[in-house]
Amino acid sequence: MDLDVFVTAHRAEWDRLEQLLGRGRRLTGAEADELVALYQRASTHLSLIQSSAPDPMLTGRLTQLVARARATVTGARRAGWRDAARFFTEGFPAAVYRSRHWWIPTALLSTAVGVLLGWWIATHPEVQGAIATPEDLKALTKPGGGYETYYSSNPAGSFAAQVWTNNAQAAAVCLVLGAFLGIPVLWILFVNMLNLGTGIGLMASAGRLDVFLGLILPHGLLELTAVFVAAGTGLRLGWTVIDPGPRTRRAALAEQGRAALGMAIGLAVVLFVSGLIEGFVTPSGLPTWARITIGVAAEVLFLTYVYVLGGRAAAAGDVGDVEAADQTATLPTAA
Repeated sequence: MDLDVFVTAHRAEWDRLEQLLGRGRRLTGAEADELVALYQRASTHLSLIQSSAPDPMLTGRLTQLVARARATVTGARRAGWRDAARFFTEGFPAAVYRSRHWWIPTALLSTAVGVLLGWWIATHPEVQGAIATPEDLKALTKPGGGYETYYSSNPAGSFAAQVWTNNAQAAAVCLVLGAFLGIPVLWILFVNMLNLGTGIGLMASAGRLDVFLGLILPHGLLELTAVFVAAGTGLRLGWTVIDPGPRTRRAALAEQGRAALGMAIGLAVVLFVSGLIEGFVTPSGLPTWARITIGVAAEVLFLTYVYVLGGRAAAAGDVGDVEAADQTATLPTAA
């Protein structure tokens, strides 16, 4: 394509489209029809330029022009309660369901790493000595020690809010930094599993592993599942950078990125629930079996929610992205 000839042939149409857009709603019927036709042509022109002779300045101008025209033609749409309901009944569970091939292996491998670290620490006194002094270790693991009093160290409400904030930030970091080839996500996972393994190892060495599990399982099942979902989604986003599939890298990242940001909102709600359990159930006077039962029930409800509602929405074609009306126009590209 001769870009100069192409621009000369169609500049008048683009200028006319820009002129019509500048008039806002003050258009006659004929002018509105003309705007729609010019918008369609400009979209085709942008596609041709992107696939045959990409020029940054021209592409930028036409992209902005097409976006403005699209907003004018389709009209602005305000988000409402219906959108929120659709997100939590279709979009979010579909996104979690569709990424299950990433977060389930992430969960299994991470848990295995945490257990192995716990076994290593429990069976190697020299490793325990490198973590803390014998006096400090005893203060952590004894009845009424650091591990037990941690969950009641602050009022339940403020503790739950603090836990929720920290976990939501960790999940968001996994989702956002996944684009960096997933490397930061692996580090966050390792730190989480190291903390878990340290608790398992130290309490097991003190003969109190059952107490530790009774404290960690009520909230930890749902909390770690949310972290694993975030990490798996972040890793999937990182892999999209390497292998975007049949789409352009930009289009693939845009779709996965929008789904990841939406997932951050959904996981914040999940982590809010786990924070409530950690703040009010874990340190409560309920029997251990009752506290663990509450944690297992929360986990089962979440997985049922993902596999039933998410599986149904995914089968209907929902990928967890925003609605088509809110997406940037996807233009055809040459093969």
